[in-house]
Amino acid sequence: MVEQVTPSRVDRDTLRKQISEKYTGVALEPEAGFHFHTGRPLAEMLGYDAALVDQLPPSTVESFAGVGNPFSMGDLRPGETVVDVGCGAGFDTLIAAQQVGPSGRVVGVDMTEAMIGKARAGANALGLHYVEVRHGFAESLPVDDGIADVVISNGVINLTPDKVVAMREVYRVLKPGGRFQIGDIVVHKEVPQDAKDDIDLWSG
Repeated sequence: MVEQVTPSRVDRDTLRKQISEKYTGVALEPEAGFHFHTGRPLAEMLGYDAALVDQLPPSTVESFAGVGNPFSMGDLRPGETVVDVGCGAGFDTLIAAQQVGPSGRVVGVDMTEAMIGKARAGANALGLHYVEVRHGFAESLPVDDGIADVVISNGVINLTPDKVVAMREVYRVLKPGGRFQIGDIVVHKEVPQDAKDDIDLWSG
C-alpha cells in the first residue's frame, strides 16, 4: 500500500526568507547563540573526526549547523563528483573535497548569500579549485541531470515543504547507481497537517 504524502501548505517564499534570515545570522554572527547547536562543539557531538575538522578554516567551522554526519555512511572516493544540497558555510563541502581530491569535483548549493560567501571563501583558502558553490534550492537544484556519484545533505531536506520534490531532485542529479548520504531529522509518527502548515514551527 502506497501512503500519500501531503506537502506543507506554508508559503514557500516566506519560509525561504525566514530560514535564510536565520542562517545569515549563523554565517555573520556565529557567536550569537541559536536554538540549535553550531560550530566545533556540534561537530564533536555528531562524531566528526577532529583531525578533519582541524583542517578546515575556522570561519567555516564556526558557522557549521548540521544535524548529522553524512560521512558516517562511508568516506567518499577519489575522483568522485559530489553535490552538497544546502551546503551552508561549506563544512561538509570542504570535507567532501578533501576526500575526492583534485581528480574529483564538488558542487555546493545553498540559498543564503552569506553562507555561499563563506563556503566560497573556505574553498579559496584551501586552494580547492575543484569546488564550486552555486545559489539554488533543494527543490530545483542548479545542476545537470546524472552528474553526481554522491549527493550529500545535512539538515536541509527537513526544511523543505515538499520533500517528494526535493527527493526527486536528488534522484535526477545522481548517476545510475549513485549514492545519497544524508544527515537529517526524522520523526517516527505522522505530523498533523495543521502543524505542517504552521510556518512558525518551521523556522523557530
